[in-house]
Amino acid sequence: MFTFALGTAAGDLIAEGLNLGYWVSALIFATAIALVAGAHFVARRGAVFAFWAAYVLTRPLGASLGDFLSQPRHDGGLGIGTVGTSVVFLTAILALVSYLTLQKRTAATDVAVD
Repeated sequence: MFTFALGTAAGDLIAEGLNLGYWVSALIFATAIALVAGAHFVARRGAVFAFWAAYVLTRPLGASLGDFLSQPRHDGGLGIGTVGTSVVFLTAILALVSYLTLQKRTAATDVAVD
C-alpha cells in the first residue's frame, strides 16, 4: 500500500507539482530505473536492493505514463481517457506475456532437440 501511494504521489509531484509534465516525469523515473539496472549489472551492486529500488520506481513511472495517456490535451496528456489507456496497457501486457511465453517454448524446444 505504501509503495503504491508513495509512487502515485511522487509521479504527480514531479509531473504536476513541479510543472514538468507527464512525459518528462516518465522519463525521469525511467532514467532512475535504468540507473538502478546499471548499478546492478555494470557495477555489480546487490540484486535485492536493485530489485526493490526498481520495483518502487515502477509505480511513479506507470502513474506518469497512465496520466500522460489519459489526461486531456489541455492538461498535457494525449486525451485517450481511462478506458483507452486501460486498453493500451492491457494490449502491451498481453503482447509481452505472449512473446515471453513463446520464447520460453522455443528455448525449451531448442534444448530438447540438442
